[in-house]
Amino acid sequence: MHTHFGCERWHQAAAFALRYDVFVLEQGISLQNEFDELDIEERNYFVVYEASLAVATIRYQKKDDDTIQPDRFCVRKEYRGKGLGRNLLLLLEDKAMKDGFKYSILSAEKTALSFYQALNYSINSKEYLEDGIVCVEMIKKLSS
Repeated sequence: MHTHFGCERWHQAAAFALRYDVFVLEQGISLQNEFDELDIEERNYFVVYEASLAVATIRYQKKDDDTIQPDRFCVRKEYRGKGLGRNLLLLLEDKAMKDGFKYSILSAEKTALSFYQALNYSINSKEYLEDGIVCVEMIKKLSS
């Protein structure tokens, strides 16, 4: 397996295909909600590949000058539970620190709270619905 970071069209297409499989087909989120105005040509993504198959992805986007906002984070169903998501999020955080960000804020599905808490994220909001799924905002102070 290898990980690539960038905004090349082929790379974005791989991230989008995985997001389609996980969020649209598996979780029932609408196409219109999943693929939004933040999916611009310049947007960078991390994607973990096994050969040419995208098995994990996360969107790299700035919330403000101090804060990275990891988003559209998913792992292909048959690859879950192997540490890929954990490693991918830590890789994103490492890049964010190198890019000068001090915090990471994300929207977490309630079912994934223990995953994020194990990576030192803490709940930062009340529950809310995002695309029909119960979520909370979580925050982590990044430190090198």
